[in-house]
Amino acid sequence: MTITSTRRPAPARHRQSGRRRAGRRRGHRIRLALLVCLSVLVLATAGAGWLYLKLDGNISTFDSGGLSDHRPEAASQKGENVLLIGSDARTGGNDKLGGGDKDDIGRSDTTFLLHIYADHQHALAVSIPRDTLVAIPPCKLPDGSWTKTQPDTMFNAAYSVGDTAKGNPACTQNTVEQLTGLRVDHTVVVDFKGFARLTEVVGGVKVCLPQDVYQSDLNPHRTTPGKRLFTKGEQTVSGQKALDYVRIRHGLGDGSDIGRIKRQQAFVASLLKEVKSRGLTPTRLLPLADAATKSLTVDSGLGTADKLISFAMALKDIDLHNTKFVTVPWRYEGSRVAVVQPDASELFATLKADRTIDGKNAGGKKKSAETASATPVSGAGIGVFVYNGTTVTGLAARAAATLTSDGFTVTGTATAATQDHTGTSVEYGPGELSRARTVAGAFPGAELESVTGAGISVVLGRSYAAAPTATPTAVPTEVADGARSADDDPCSNLTYG
Repeated sequence: MTITSTRRPAPARHRQSGRRRAGRRRGHRIRLALLVCLSVLVLATAGAGWLYLKLDGNISTFDSGGLSDHRPEAASQKGENVLLIGSDARTGGNDKLGGGDKDDIGRSDTTFLLHIYADHQHALAVSIPRDTLVAIPPCKLPDGSWTKTQPDTMFNAAYSVGDTAKGNPACTQNTVEQLTGLRVDHTVVVDFKGFARLTEVVGGVKVCLPQDVYQSDLNPHRTTPGKRLFTKGEQTVSGQKALDYVRIRHGLGDGSDIGRIKRQQAFVASLLKEVKSRGLTPTRLLPLADAATKSLTVDSGLGTADKLISFAMALKDIDLHNTKFVTVPWRYEGSRVAVVQPDASELFATLKADRTIDGKNAGGKKKSAETASATPVSGAGIGVFVYNGTTVTGLAARAAATLTSDGFTVTGTATAATQDHTGTSVEYGPGELSRARTVAGAFPGAELESVTGAGISVVLGRSYAAAPTATPTAVPTEVADGARSADDDPCSNLTYG
């Protein structure tokens, strides 16, 4: 027997109503999902905003009114100079980490002048030994008066001349600007607490010790070795141990500040590796900034979280290998350190012109006024002989260094037959016109002159000698040979003496 269902299909309007209900359910789910996403976004934004406000509250700025009225002019290139000062002040609870008098406003225990090249792919940090004898220029006191110049004074004393934590950075900045002839764009001071927090947030920093280190190595006044602080070899340190590492002086190598500088450079290099390995993004930088800013004092140009994070983000493309560390050219003067000239001036002139440690142009797309009209130059495969057509000593060598840094091969230098040339000329033989034009691009205003002889030569005139900002050569060999890259092994080149 066949059973026939008496169930009838739902009327069309009922089926449409069901579809509408299903559509409303789907629409409700979509709106709910959008609402959840929007809520998460709002909360994340609010959280970031709250943290930015928190960071703003952390940051202290120093009194820019203490900066000198006679500062160096800003370089025509667009690189930046950042003064990084490690203070040994014991105020604000720092005595718990460093010992000493809790009211001591301190001195500059560590100082780097960091040059960030205009191409934002290279950086060079110059260490200034704390024992360096310098002239400390007038410094503003809390009552508004200014001190007198203090000649032949240890560099680290500049930080204490101003009598206040907010006045001291300006005193040190004035001293560095006078010493180097470079205008400092930003100054950052970090104390013991800020340093220790930063190393903890990154999860520790790899360091290397050439031998076991004991408490007496950190404090030479101890009569017994005390507890062992470090074992020989590579290890990871943070907090108090990181601070002890960068402060050790007497127990390693010859016990000099120069040796300690080598280890401090290695430490900063390792710290940069840790930060870079995490990725330079606002999300990654905010926890680091929260840790560091609690103990930072900065100039007003970096006085907000937004400015500080933006500045850090601008450094994200600098390669570790292209981040170099050197020490200002020095020699011992008794128990102190003296700056060696003209090596130091050559180093700072190189930075001012945005030339790397090997003399290459790292000015990026922003050219100086002197080269603004020049054709971009690449001299690969072109040989040039350079003649000095003036009475200015060393002019041919200066031009040769410029050509070499741009990739040309300098086949020789000599004095021209006459030394009364006004302008610079590029002489070229048959078939060399195209290459001669490339050479002329390195000397704005140079004239091309066809000659019967083979090859290309440059005859320098007084216009080249009078150029207001002649391109310097590479930094002195001794400075370059002692340089450390941020990607070097942490156990290499750690001691002096």
